[in-house]
Amino acid sequence: MFVVIGEALVDLVGQRGSRTLVAHPGGSPANVALGLARLGDPVTLMTMLGRDAFGEMIISHLQASGVRVDGGSGEGTPTSLAVATLAAGVATYDFRIDWEIGGLDPLPIETRCLHTGSLATVLEPGRQHVQDLMEREHQRGRVTISYDPNVRPALLGTPERALPGIEHLVSQSDVVKVSDEDLDWLYPGRPDEEMARDWLARGPVLVVVTRGGNGVYAVTAGLEVRRPATPIDLVDTVGAGDSFTSGLLDGLRRADLIGGVHREALSMIDEASLLSILDEASLVAAITCSRPGANPPTRAEVDAAQAQTATSAASRTSGPPPAAPPTQAHPGVAVPSTVPSPTRPGI
Repeated sequence: MFVVIGEALVDLVGQRGSRTLVAHPGGSPANVALGLARLGDPVTLMTMLGRDAFGEMIISHLQASGVRVDGGSGEGTPTSLAVATLAAGVATYDFRIDWEIGGLDPLPIETRCLHTGSLATVLEPGRQHVQDLMEREHQRGRVTISYDPNVRPALLGTPERALPGIEHLVSQSDVVKVSDEDLDWLYPGRPDEEMARDWLARGPVLVVVTRGGNGVYAVTAGLEVRRPATPIDLVDTVGAGDSFTSGLLDGLRRADLIGGVHREALSMIDEASLLSILDEASLVAAITCSRPGANPPTRAEVDAAQAQTATSAASRTSGPPPAAPPTQAHPGVAVPSTVPSPTRPGI
């Protein structure tokens, strides 16, 4: 089982300059939990929700996809908000968030992976409780610890202020996913591959960098791999990185590489397996980008998209030349416009 710890909030999404905002359940850790559940993984989200209409909307949204939600007491605390402004499909955020999750109990015995990151690991007073749990689980070595810093500069101050905490959490983790934009903000002018190798040396066994239009880079003790971006008819990028994380963790589970006892096997993953996992994670994120909001795909949708890609590849070897690809591309991952885009679940 996966346990995800972190914020669940409501994204109020609108175009820059618009007076209309649409409410979507969000929050990076909540999006990861949602993505895992839709891919068929048992997952619990430990978070903090208010006893209000927004909190009820988030709980209903997550439970509808199979996420078990532990929302804390929520007494007297409003559900957090993020105002997401879209320009050319790319979101920027303004946050209204409280993070007072309190002390965290030991993880359930059936837990194989703990994932956290984003605001939950930087905002006081809850940050310290999340860090304490990560440190305890790191010492125990029983679960895989996954971390995505998902940097929000508006809430972090300066890189010099943020770096010590982020680097410490990297050292407590087994799997780290980070964007090239995050690394560029934290280490201006330093190549992302150099910093990924630096982070690997701090303790993780796998570091993955999503690089916008330049694809994905991943490094282990024995491998360095790079995958290109894929064309997409972009709707928006809301939840794209979180969907990639869900796909990455799901792929590692399907390869039987999740859990403390599998840490050595994960550190020695072969190239073919790693490439397959990265490609599927990119597809999961790409489907999310092909429709509004943080709306990750189900396992059936991913399987259908893979089958369609395989069929298209086979037809290209014997049929007429393919049509020109779409001109838009999601920064990092994408999906052909022919991938089905089912109706967004009610929220």
